[in-house]
Amino acid sequence: MSSSQKQTGSFSRTAKSLALAGVALLVLTACAEDHPARRGWLPGNRDTTSNTAEVTDLWVNSWIAALAVGVLTWGLMLWCMVAYRRRKGETGYPRQLAYNIPLEIMYTLVPLVMVAVFFFYTDQVQRSIDEPYEDPDMTIEVYGKQWSWDWNYTYTSADGTDYEVYDTGVQAHLTGEEGVQETLPTIYLPVDHDITFELKSRDVIHSFWVPAFLQKRDMVPGRTTYIYLNPQETGVFDGKCAELCGEYHSEMLFNVAVVEEDEFTNYLDGLEEGHLGDEYNRNVNLHDSDVLTGGDD
Repeated sequence: MSSSQKQTGSFSRTAKSLALAGVALLVLTACAEDHPARRGWLPGNRDTTSNTAEVTDLWVNSWIAALAVGVLTWGLMLWCMVAYRRRKGETGYPRQLAYNIPLEIMYTLVPLVMVAVFFFYTDQVQRSIDEPYEDPDMTIEVYGKQWSWDWNYTYTSADGTDYEVYDTGVQAHLTGEEGVQETLPTIYLPVDHDITFELKSRDVIHSFWVPAFLQKRDMVPGRTTYIYLNPQETGVFDGKCAELCGEYHSEMLFNVAVVEEDEFTNYLDGLEEGHLGDEYNRNVNLHDSDVLTGGDD
């Protein structure tokens, strides 16, 4: 055996050893309870809201199933490459095989079954997290606008006080300096309460997204879309518009502060009473029900 062949063999063994060590390290680190791999490297935690565990499980199990299919497919491809490779002394094309009808039927049915299974579990999770609350603890109406947010709170506190108050935000100004996040408009939510978000737009299509909540929803002019969740972890979470909506889309940022009820009601006490409605929308045609329904003047 030549020295070059020895070096190639040694390099191959070293590469295999490093690859196996890397896989083992990945598996061992993923076993840690707080390792991001356990939640598929998604933001937030499994218990951030009432819906994040379901979404995380769907995401992680889908990747496991996809990886299993990928390993099987790659294995079959490599087996074909080795088993049917051109042998020494052979010339021309490899021996051509006739059609195998049972095999082709299997390769047609198996993907259909896989798609049906993925669809079934995805539909289950989507129906679960989009199930409206019959009697939510709070309704918050959020308006997206170029390039900030307005929101109206409707809430009854534990002591029976009724709140109908509003707040409004201004566009962020990203200068590259620290401290911008503290100046962003902040939506406050009471922890462990069933909350209905009513999402609307004042001008163009926006998208309400809190990455740690693992949910987002488009805000379409003239329509109301909804998110239903129960925040179960206190803290401050980043929010943003996830739909390209114009020149300063990147500065359409906000915070979500999940706090205890006492702190939440103290915040509500400092807001203006009233309601910021559709009268502030930029497209006045959206206020005309005949325009929306196609009726006559």
